[in-house]
Amino acid sequence: MLLALALFLTACETAPPVQEMSDARQAIAVAREAGAENYAADTLREAEAYLDSAQKRLGERAYAQARRDALQAKNRALHALAVADQHARDDDI
Repeated sequence: MLLALALFLTACETAPPVQEMSDARQAIAVAREAGAENYAADTLREAEAYLDSAQKRLGERAYAQARRDALQAKNRALHALAVADQHARDDDI
């Protein structure tokens, strides 16, 4: 059982984080469309920087680090989206 778990964890780290990269790109695009450049520019830039780092790590075949950076990019983009959405709601009032 431990051997199977070890093999599974190793396989996870040796596969490129394709889904995580896609999710991060989509989250950044949605945040941009929602106006995050106006309301959460710093957070959006952080998301883009994490995505750039993830892309660099992919090129280095450092998949674990690429996965972590892609997840951070997605999280920062979602935060920027939430800020932009809140501002849009406040503007509608």
